[in-house]
Amino acid sequence: MKQDPAAQNTPPPSPSAAPSTQPPGEDGDPQALWIFGYGSLVWRPDFAYSDSRVGFVRGYSRRFWQGDTFHRGSDKMPGRVVTLLEDREGCTWGVAYQVRGEQVNEALKYLNVREAVLGGYDTKEVTFYPQDAPEQPLKALAYVATPQNPAYLGPAPEEAIATQILACRGFSGHNLEYLLRLADFMQLCGPQAQDEHLEAIVDAVGSMLPCFCPVEQALALV
Repeated sequence: MKQDPAAQNTPPPSPSAAPSTQPPGEDGDPQALWIFGYGSLVWRPDFAYSDSRVGFVRGYSRRFWQGDTFHRGSDKMPGRVVTLLEDREGCTWGVAYQVRGEQVNEALKYLNVREAVLGGYDTKEVTFYPQDAPEQPLKALAYVATPQNPAYLGPAPEEAIATQILACRGFSGHNLEYLLRLADFMQLCGPQAQDEHLEAIVDAVGSMLPCFCPVEQALALV
């Protein structure tokens, strides 16, 4: 299995016409905000929102390089969760959630604890391309773990990451559940959604579990 510092993902083709990025709120609503999730937020946002769209961001690749000592691991055995790595050729699929009015403060307050305080993530503005309308990109807020945070683990061979994932559990559940739910989401996005790093870790996990079963059955085990 190859270890790559930068993915060889091929982003979907750019629209023929250069699009103008829309403001964070639909129709320029200053009280609206889009939040981009590419990890556990794709299946468990746990905050109220007005709209959600599946799509992708360009210029970033997803990596299991962030340590987790709360949600999917412990102080003695940190789990592995994803962050975004700047990569000119990268393309990361996820879900953007729109929050409006009072939802904005409630969502940001909740995510500050979940992602920043407990997870070690910082916020960053990204350009999100909806799957159903890539010619109408949106500005969105994303939570990104950088090498400067204490929980950052950095690169490792996919086999080593798989071994660590199989051994870890936190307050939100087993680290394997996190991996498989993310892989399941990518399958639902269709063949145009590729993540070689994620696929390599799933393959490595499969080779380590003699009775490895389909995602639905494996999730039932964790």
